[in-house]
Amino acid sequence: MSNIFDAIKERRSIRKYKARSVPKELIEEVLVAACWAPSAHNSQPWRFIVLDDPLIKREISKAMAESWAEDLSKEGIEIRPKVHKMRVERFATAPALILACTTMVGMKKFSDKRRSDAERDLVMQSLGAALQSMLLAINEKGLGACWFCAPSFCKPTVRRVLKIPEEIEPEALITIGYPAEKPLPPSRKLISEYSFKDKWGKGLN
Repeated sequence: MSNIFDAIKERRSIRKYKARSVPKELIEEVLVAACWAPSAHNSQPWRFIVLDDPLIKREISKAMAESWAEDLSKEGIEIRPKVHKMRVERFATAPALILACTTMVGMKKFSDKRRSDAERDLVMQSLGAALQSMLLAINEKGLGACWFCAPSFCKPTVRRVLKIPEEIEPEALITIGYPAEKPLPPSRKLISEYSFKDKWGKGLN
């Protein structure tokens, strides 16, 4: 097994893939990796839909692109056909797609909004941990992936197309495949720019 720090630093967001299918066994392995992430109350509030059927992938891709374009049109922004097509093809042609969802099942129920919102925050933090584990597992298997938050902006559309029940919230879409690109290492902030000691603004040294 590679050093975990190296794995974290080497992982990249991959948006271009080879025309090669991803074995079902590998998809199942990365789903298992996601499930081993920590979660609030050990509720494991994540739910995943593996999108494999080309027709379904294209249908959901077109529906999401249309919802995206409609939202922007309300702000007076018109999307060029080329950009619209790119949005569709990005997901429709990805070798594999995993839709990440959340559920409040297993979470504590409160009568007041403040505590209910806090439970919702815990769910989102739990999903974030699961997706990071998934991305690292994908990288370890020699695959590439990219985490898109697009479903968050068109939940009714995603729910309708994939027949997702109301109590399940679509949150993110992960594209997966064998990399057809090698992105350069992204810039990262210095630790002094985002970390403090004892109180806000006090340097670590």
